[in-house]
Amino acid sequence: MLRDLVRRVDAATPAGRDRAVDALRALAIAGVVLGHWLVTAVVADSGALRVTSPLKHMPQLAPVSWLFQTMAVFFFVGGRVAVESHARARSRGVGHGRWVAARMGRLLRPVVPLVAVWSAAAVAMLAWGADPGTVYALVKAAWSPMWFLLVFAALTAATPVVARLHPAWPLAAVAVADLVRFGLGGPSWIGWVNLGTAWLVPYCLGALWADGRLRARATGWALLLGGVAATAAAIRWAGYPASMVGVPGAPISNQAPPTLAAAAFGLAQCGAALVLSGPLRRALRRPAAWALVAAANLSAMTIFLWHQTAMIVVTAAVLWLTGRPLPGLHTVPGDPGWVTARLMWLPVFAAALAACWAAFHRHERGRRHLPR
Repeated sequence: MLRDLVRRVDAATPAGRDRAVDALRALAIAGVVLGHWLVTAVVADSGALRVTSPLKHMPQLAPVSWLFQTMAVFFFVGGRVAVESHARARSRGVGHGRWVAARMGRLLRPVVPLVAVWSAAAVAMLAWGADPGTVYALVKAAWSPMWFLLVFAALTAATPVVARLHPAWPLAAVAVADLVRFGLGGPSWIGWVNLGTAWLVPYCLGALWADGRLRARATGWALLLGGVAATAAAIRWAGYPASMVGVPGAPISNQAPPTLAAAAFGLAQCGAALVLSGPLRRALRRPAAWALVAAANLSAMTIFLWHQTAMIVVTAAVLWLTGRPLPGLHTVPGDPGWVTARLMWLPVFAAALAACWAAFHRHERGRRHLPR
């Protein structure tokens, strides 16, 4: 039965579909989920819960963030897919407004149940006398993935404009914003300009990829090596933090708002994606491998939106059931033992995420289903 499903999925896939794009999106989702589960720690402290990070207590683990900070790949793939989708819509006579409405519906429809569930949960917890700081910390952690959707939605709506923009321009804007706030002592709010410009860099690169203006192997290696060198220089000589994710209490974050170091690291990731695209295409000729990637893409938004909720539910439920903090789940992430314990909790988080998927996946797919 499973073998028949694998064959049907493979047969239903259009011959011209670039399977490497879907594989890169699936890898990016896996990176975000595992990254959040490893660097987000909900600590039980004096009857309340607070969110911290093992990177705050063990900064030597910063290289872990280099593996799991994959947001640039999302924007890179998203830029390519949006440009190709917009071109197909125009060829069918579909106007830009109608195309944007359809894309926004697919992007934002799965958000509604997440907001509804956590709004109701927050009201219920406060009504039952929960600590307001605990409620705020949990809701913030659960809703944290949504910043990506707001930025991605804005770039998607502006696709016809940004598709004509060379990525060097937004990269230069990121550099200027950092120069003003760090080098010239300008206001810190200037950095929030980078929330759009920093992610516009990989999005514009994705547009170039869609237009066939990137040579996968040559350009990929140039972006990878150049991005790695620029990131290392920014960390070594410009004082940027080594962690590519936010660390609570750190004076500078590479993500809130994004910095020039984060943009350079994104270039390296886009380069790696181009280099890997060829091997991924060859690997996905196998129907079983492609079926797995296709399933992950059909559930991409559900996984992305609910993975933090799955972790929080497990954390709170286990604390309520046991009545005491457990290593790797409620304790301060201050030693390698915490990391070992956290790795053992990952299958439990995955089981909770599967339950969230079963409950809310229908909001992502609407009326679309796998072929019978």
